[in-house]
Amino acid sequence: MATYLSIFELARRSWHDTANSVIGAEEIRGTAAECGSFLRSCLDRDWSASIPDLDMSVIEVVAHAATGCLWYSIDLAAGGKDLEPVELRVKTNGLAVDVLDTFVTHGEVVAAVVETSPGSARGFHPMGTADPSGFAAMACDEMLIHTYDASLGLGVPFAPDVGVVNAVLGRLFPWVEVEPSGSAAMPPSDSWPRLLWANGRIELGDSPRLSGWAWHCAPLSEWDGTIPRRR
Repeated sequence: MATYLSIFELARRSWHDTANSVIGAEEIRGTAAECGSFLRSCLDRDWSASIPDLDMSVIEVVAHAATGCLWYSIDLAAGGKDLEPVELRVKTNGLAVDVLDTFVTHGEVVAAVVETSPGSARGFHPMGTADPSGFAAMACDEMLIHTYDASLGLGVPFAPDVGVVNAVLGRLFPWVEVEPSGSAAMPPSDSWPRLLWANGRIELGDSPRLSGWAWHCAPLSEWDGTIPRRR
């Protein structure tokens, strides 16, 4: 299975001008609503259950995603400063519904910050100085992937909308091959496994499960064509 685009193919495609890289507040809100709806349908299940391959329970991973979204809103608003004095924590010793409501609310918060930030805004992130679209994509990826993690502990399959999945792939993982929805080259059903693979969650065909994966969250115009790795 061809997983990576060649540099030649990337040059041939104007990947940074395609719809796959367009992502903003609307996608964040849609992702928060979709993930929130799925998790809300599972409130009758055991949120203290452990998640395979993660040292976290369901409630802990949902709280982690909520914290991440709030961090993204703060980092973008900070204009590039790394606000080391800030310490964020979503408590997990209460009701699952309260953690879920926090998750959805923090999605709304980061959407509002992205929506009101100029396109030239930049914010700190360890993987790169991100612009609003980078933070939007990271927020969506955070919610999608950790909802998937939660689904493993809950024992209920989760498969999100292919549109936002392709948008996240195109924005954060431009080296992963993405075809338009409905293309014979890659059916829409393949987009979600590719995003899970890019986030180090699964094997994909002959491609082993990744470790040390990373995002490209700086503007796409700054990508140099290499595949980043987490240090």
